[in-house]
Amino acid sequence: MHTSLPDFRMPHDEQVQLAAEGFRLLADPTRIKILWALMQGESSVACLAELVGAAPTAVSQHLAKLRLAGLVRGRREGTFVYYSAADVHVQRLLAEALFHADHHDSGTTAHAPGRPVGRTGDAHEQHRA
Repeated sequence: MHTSLPDFRMPHDEQVQLAAEGFRLLADPTRIKILWALMQGESSVACLAELVGAAPTAVSQHLAKLRLAGLVRGRREGTFVYYSAADVHVQRLLAEALFHADHHDSGTTAHAPGRPVGRTGDAHEQHRA
């Protein structure tokens, strides 16, 4: 059946493994909140901890795993490290996952695909400076 489709190609095993690992790491509410905050802009561990309601040590552990998976990156400035989403692909993946959750939950298309379902608010802005 699929052999009759001219453009059909199964992904390589390595691609599938990497994608599954990325989804596995995203299967945690705190990590989703961290990535959402990072989609709004660069942030420190302390700011992220406040935004997601977790201890800074827990946020650091989550960030280390996300960094190893290539989902976030860090930029050192003196003794501080500022984190950001790795690239637009991570942002799109998370935005689509949240859009899907919102769409599935409400049964409507209240938000356009790829558009954020909300912003983190003023707390994040205070900590970015």
